[in-house]
Amino acid sequence: MPAAREDIRDFLRREPAPILVEVTGVAGSAPRDTDAWMLVSERAIFATIGGGQLEYMAIDQARRALRSGLAAAPMNVPLGPEIGQCCGGRVGLAFSAVDPELAKELVARSDREMAARPHVYVFGAGHVGDALALALSLGPLRVVLVDTREEELIASNLPRIETCLTAMPEAVVRDAPPGSSFVILTHDHALDFLIAAEALKRSDAAYVGMIGSKTKRATFRNWLSRETGHTELFDRLTCPIGGAAVKDKRPTVIATLAAAEIMTAALTWTAAARQPAPTKSVIG
Repeated sequence: MPAAREDIRDFLRREPAPILVEVTGVAGSAPRDTDAWMLVSERAIFATIGGGQLEYMAIDQARRALRSGLAAAPMNVPLGPEIGQCCGGRVGLAFSAVDPELAKELVARSDREMAARPHVYVFGAGHVGDALALALSLGPLRVVLVDTREEELIASNLPRIETCLTAMPEAVVRDAPPGSSFVILTHDHALDFLIAAEALKRSDAAYVGMIGSKTKRATFRNWLSRETGHTELFDRLTCPIGGAAVKDKRPTVIATLAAAEIMTAALTWTAAARQPAPTKSVIG
């Protein structure tokens, strides 16, 4: 049962005739690349092309076009001292009025971008699980909060986050796409171990982490050896999540530290997977 979240459909329902701003070219250092775009209406914006003075100028150009009813001219902006932005590169921008056909294309484009995001499954809708899912939802990730208890998922009530109620969370692990991350912090250690063992079987997982202490880590290692006979899988487990440098057990602190760790693993895996395979040289 997916939780409600703000997306492009919500924006276009409220703002049916905005201006699309797209980054069409980048030379040198710039806030965003040519995949960046945003929508600008008279009273709101959706997404970003990088912020700062560049974005302010783009918004101003788009809103002047909306007020005049005339097409906005393209921009080619040097990011130097003259606009108070010291990136040093140059950015090209294009502006398009959004009609129903373009709106449909933008929804499809947004859906494709969302579908291509790395999946992160957070098992356990407790205090840390909720805080972690919320922290991860701020990044370019598809976050799914999984629990066996319907009342906990209802109580979470987190925006922009999908939820999954299941009696067999290990099946969610098996069905997840390659490059998924699995973070395990349920209310039951036995359930944690079952999910972690299933996740560690996935050689294509970007990250497998489990909340816990040194004692829980050692207990799981013994359990994994006894139940599966594959202790080598244990080397791929991150436990505790978030590292051990900060000795603070507050849920929000654990979640913040773990979110950076998980996002790094997920985006690194995705970037590596998108690299073209090396070409074979033929010597003859």
